[in-house]
Amino acid sequence: MIYLKAIVFIGTNKSGSSREATRAAEKLGYFTVLFTNNEKQLEQRRAYPDIHKMILIDTFDIESMKDEIEKLGKTGLNIKSIVSFVDPFVHIASILCDEFCQNYTSSSAIETMEDKEKTRKFLQDQPYSPKFSLMKPNEPIAKNLTFPLIVKSPKSTGSKDVLLATDADQLNNHLKALRSKNPYETIMIEEYLDGPQYLVEAVVYQRQPHVIGIIEQEITQGKRFIITGYGVLVKAPKDIQSGIEEVLHSIVKAFGIENGALHLELRLTQNGWKLIEINPRISGGAMNNMLQAALGFSLVEETLKILLGEQPNLQPRHKKFVYTKYVIVESRGILEKVIGKARATRSTGVVEVYVKPRRGTLLTPPLSMGHRYAYVIAEGATLKEARNHAINAAKEIKFILRV
Repeated sequence: MIYLKAIVFIGTNKSGSSREATRAAEKLGYFTVLFTNNEKQLEQRRAYPDIHKMILIDTFDIESMKDEIEKLGKTGLNIKSIVSFVDPFVHIASILCDEFCQNYTSSSAIETMEDKEKTRKFLQDQPYSPKFSLMKPNEPIAKNLTFPLIVKSPKSTGSKDVLLATDADQLNNHLKALRSKNPYETIMIEEYLDGPQYLVEAVVYQRQPHVIGIIEQEITQGKRFIITGYGVLVKAPKDIQSGIEEVLHSIVKAFGIENGALHLELRLTQNGWKLIEINPRISGGAMNNMLQAALGFSLVEETLKILLGEQPNLQPRHKKFVYTKYVIVESRGILEKVIGKARATRSTGVVEVYVKPRRGTLLTPPLSMGHRYAYVIAEGATLKEARNHAINAAKEIKFILRV
């Protein structure tokens, strides 16, 4: 029997970093298998030519996936790695990789990083850890709280269960809302941190951390904190670069990370750098394409090499100022049509335009990062110019809604 070298992916989105990863695996010469719990992906099978085999399965059911992996081995596939670039499957993929392949990452570190409560407790003595407290179910609210505060579910991903409370009434309302979703869950209350926010994309290879990209975030605050703009700092100021590297090195050492990808969200406050959160993977959405436009290489491709035990090439092929602007809607309605995509594509400095929803989709003002419906990646001679190019092009995109 001829054995094909294969990579099993657990979950992918139709676009964004997770999808770029399946394309990168095919480009690297691997047979790609996708475990998905999304029936729509099988219905739209032709839209995924880079995925050679697609299996509908409960992606939280580890035993069922083990059975499928054993079957795949009997069909002539030599499974080199089992990976995920999607919340919340990174840890599940790593556990399966421990059993069926040589795993170059640490499942226990990934498990802690995927859980906000465990991460906060694990790093609570570090100078970059914000003040926080945990409220068990039915526990009364502590007295003498200083507002504003951030209230969040430790199991939340993205921004959907991260809420700002400016007074006791608002705090009560947020606690009720979170508890109605999950009455038995601990709720985390954190100090509100003021200052510019940065996203840091990083990889670790043979215990050595590498900062790949430092990205300024533009936050739109409606009912939730939604990030609608990302500016890649191809040459960050020295104090910012060194401060971020110090935090990253400390985190990698604390978790004992040998290999893998992660991203940090950090705020630069009056009291120094503070860690908002960690995730054990590259950011989703436009991140991979944004970094590729800025640096000339695919971070998901180099991450796959690390996960396969190979040496990545992290040397930038070029350095360009790049800005990504996301498009959101201000009212709710059914999408009739999208206009302006071609004009946006032809705009000055534009690298890529992506529009997600199809006609007939219900669009809403953003309550999560998933409610960002298009993006424009643009470059410029300076970050300010790249930002202007991206914003001007994004203004061309209009969603015509039927209310």
